[in-house]
Amino acid sequence: MSLAAVVCLGAAGYVAMGWSVADAFYMVVITVSSVGFGEVRPVDSTYLRIHTMMVIALGMVAAGDTIAGILRFVTEEELSKLTGQYRVRRMIDALSDHTIVAGLGRMGSLVCEELAAAGEPFVVIDQAPEKMAAYGGRNWLFVAGDATEESVLLDAGLERAKALVTAIPNDASSVFITLTARQLNAKVQIVARAERATTQKKLRQAGANHVVLPAAIGAHRVVSILTNPSAVEFAELVTHRSSLAIEMDEVAVKSPGPLVGKTLRDLDIGRKTGVIVVAIKRVDGRVEFPPNGDEPLAAADSIVLLGRRSNLVHFREEFRG
Repeated sequence: MSLAAVVCLGAAGYVAMGWSVADAFYMVVITVSSVGFGEVRPVDSTYLRIHTMMVIALGMVAAGDTIAGILRFVTEEELSKLTGQYRVRRMIDALSDHTIVAGLGRMGSLVCEELAAAGEPFVVIDQAPEKMAAYGGRNWLFVAGDATEESVLLDAGLERAKALVTAIPNDASSVFITLTARQLNAKVQIVARAERATTQKKLRQAGANHVVLPAAIGAHRVVSILTNPSAVEFAELVTHRSSLAIEMDEVAVKSPGPLVGKTLRDLDIGRKTGVIVVAIKRVDGRVEFPPNGDEPLAAADSIVLLGRRSNLVHFREEFRG
C-alpha cells in the first residue's frame, strides 16, 4: 500500500513539473526499482533532483516495508501451523485410554460425533488434512497420515489407547491396519469395518475383537423395522439419547469392592438405585440372561444395567467400589 502511494505521489510530482503521465510513471518505477536505466528526461533542475532523491528514499522505505509485510505474513502463517501442530502433539501425548478412529469418511465422522457427544477422548487419523476443515469448530485431535503406517499409529498414541476403530471403506487396508495395530498393542480393543462378509474371518485372524459390516447391519435393521417395529423402537430408546434419558451401561466388578461375593438378591440394586440388572457377564465367558439372583458375583465379572441416567449415577455412587 505504501509502495503504491510513493509511486502515485512521485508520478504526480513529475507531472506537476511538466512531464507527461507516461514518462512520470516510468521514471518513478525505474527509480524505485533501482534497475539502473537512464532518466527519461534530463534531471537538470534543483527541484527535479530533490524530487528524485525523495522518490528514491521513500521508495526504498516503502519497498522494504512491503517485503517485510510479505515475509511476516508467510512466517506467521508457518509459525501458526507449527504451533498448532505442536499443541495437538502435546495434547495427544497426554492422552491415555482413548479411542483412535482411522478414516474420516461417512462412518468415521459419525463415530467421532458419537464419541464427542459421550465425552470420550479420541484421535482421528486420515490422509487428507483438508477433511478436518468441515469439523474445525469441534477441536478434534487429528493426525494426518496413512493409518497403515506404524509411525502414524504411534503418533496417535496407540500404545496408550484403549480402542481402535478402522472406519476405512477398504477391506485390505482394514486388515493391514488391524494386523499392524495388534502387533503394536496386544491389549487394545479393535473394532474393524468390513465391506464384504468374506473379510470378516481375515479381520478376526488379524486381531480384530469385533467386525462391523455396515451393509449387513443396515439390512437387518430394515427387516426388523418391518417385522418387529416395537422392539426396534425400544432398542432405539435405550441405545440412543432420548428425552427419557434411558441408557444401558456395563459395570465391571472390581476387587476389593462392595459387589464382590454378593448376590443380586443381597445387593437389592433395583430398590436402592432404581436401575435394572439386565444380565451378568461372568469371567469365564458365560452370560446370564436373565441373571441368577442367587449366585455371588466374582471379581472381573460384569453386570449390564438399564435405567435413567440419574439412576445410573446413583448406582455408581452407592457402589463406587
